[in-house]
Amino acid sequence: MNLDDAILQLISRQDVPDQFVLQSLLEEAGHTPSQSTLSRRLKKLSVQKVNGRYQRAEPPVAPVPLAPRVTIIEAPPNMLVLKTAPGYAQIFGLALDREEVEGLAGTVAGDDTIFIAVRDPSYLRDVREAVEELIQRGP
Repeated sequence: MNLDDAILQLISRQDVPDQFVLQSLLEEAGHTPSQSTLSRRLKKLSVQKVNGRYQRAEPPVAPVPLAPRVTIIEAPPNMLVLKTAPGYAQIFGLALDREEVEGLAGTVAGDDTIFIAVRDPSYLRDVREAVEELIQRGP
């Protein structure tokens, strides 16, 4: 059994009030970690002292970011303007440039606005559809 498994097994089977006790129990089980190694392992395993004893704490669940709202504005004859949440324009612009959409001349992205240049007005609808698909699946 490795050190991590031994730590988790010990703290689940009995109350372990401090690192000194845990280190002694680990030594009885054949492990001899230094105090600093033990501290690092406890941190890696998300083991914390709760109510006077070591317990494994579940790591907090990170909130799933919501997709930013994106508005598409046509600026004929050969431009689209996207408005999005602050900080997302460059991500969308880069993702769109990487799509290699036929008729797309390029993008210029600020913080919350992207100017999309279309080579010829006849490609405006195709480029808009590509932009809408990218918005649906995310950058």
